[in-house]
Amino acid sequence: MNDSTHLPGEYVAALVVRRSIRATPERLFEAWTDPKHLVQWWGPEGVACPEAHVDLRPGGAYRIANRFPDGSLIWISGVFEIVERPNRLVYSWRLSVGAGAPERVSVTFTRTGAETEVVVTHERIPDEATKKQHEHGWHGCLDGLRLYLAA
Repeated sequence: MNDSTHLPGEYVAALVVRRSIRATPERLFEAWTDPKHLVQWWGPEGVACPEAHVDLRPGGAYRIANRFPDGSLIWISGVFEIVERPNRLVYSWRLSVGAGAPERVSVTFTRTGAETEVVVTHERIPDEATKKQHEHGWHGCLDGLRLYLAA
C-alpha cells in the first residue's frame, strides 16, 4: 500500500528498533528520563539536544529540543501514559512542526545477562517517509545512548 492509499486515521505499520546495551535497566531508565542525562546522548548524529524537560509520571509532560546542523530547532513533546520504573515507558509523541494526531512510543528495558535489551516501538506513524525518518532517528539515538553509557 502506498501513502496515497491511506485513509484519514490509518497508519503505516509500527516501527520496532532494538539494541542491547551493557548497562542495567535502572541506569538506562534514568538516562532516558533524567534531563541532565538526556541532553548528553539524545538525537542521531549531527542533531544536538540543547534542552529537555521531563515530568516523569502518568499524565506528566515532556519536551525535548532537537537542534539540526542548519541551526533549526524542533521540539518533540508528549505526555507519559505508563511509567513502570525501570522496565517500561509509554508516551505520546508530537513534533512542533506539522499537524496530525500524536504518535505513540513504547520503550522497554529488559535485562539479558550483563546487558539490557532496549526495544523502542513507535506506533501511529502517518506515512512511510515519516517512518523512515523515525527509524534513522531511533537508530542514532540508541547509538548515542550506548556510547554515552560506555564512557
